[in-house]
Amino acid sequence: MAMHNPKPQILPSLLGADYGRLAAEILRAQDAGADALHIDIMDPHFVPNLSFGPDIVALARRVAPGFYRNVHLMMSRPDAFLERFAEAGAQTLQIHVEADCDKSAALRRIRSLGMKPAIVLNPETPVSAVEPFLPDADEILVMTVHPGYGGQKFLADCLEKTRWLRKRLPSADIMVDGGVNGETAILAAKAGVNQLVSGSYLFRQSDMAAEIRRLKDALDGLARTAV
Repeated sequence: MAMHNPKPQILPSLLGADYGRLAAEILRAQDAGADALHIDIMDPHFVPNLSFGPDIVALARRVAPGFYRNVHLMMSRPDAFLERFAEAGAQTLQIHVEADCDKSAALRRIRSLGMKPAIVLNPETPVSAVEPFLPDADEILVMTVHPGYGGQKFLADCLEKTRWLRKRLPSADIMVDGGVNGETAILAAKAGVNQLVSGSYLFRQSDMAAEIRRLKDALDGLARTAV
């Protein structure tokens, strides 16, 4: 299936950055050749943690205006914040299928606000849960860790979901987030994933650009040798 996938993309997650140097870390990810910046927004009701808000999205737009902003709302009521994230400069806005809102209406509103709508599912959620929302979503994110904290172990069982999605949606953007490193990125790509989010693994590299090049070369090689 890999040869049918859309273009592979690497997205460093700002959750893995040095919070005392966020502007510099955003620029480091951009200069390393990443395709987009992934910004995790958490409320302490949906996940057991807090992270960033709209101001960090606005910071990313200000310091690196040409660096695409992929924003993941781990929130119980993302529908209450869509306009704020649009104003801050989000370009893709991801909402969870487990959120307590009308997901179809929220996805349509994301699009009407000029952003790309995406749907997300947690590891314990069956892939069938996203099926009703696929017509309104341009991108599907399959979580490969339990959301809330960076640095967790990759849950390979979740790749059954990406295989199912790739068969159904041969040209869609299918993303994984959580535990992505040099080895698990290859497993994910073989399972139909074309967008790879990596936080602590990429940000702790002394040469992020070299590691992104290595990952992209490996993914391109997979695509060329796919049968």
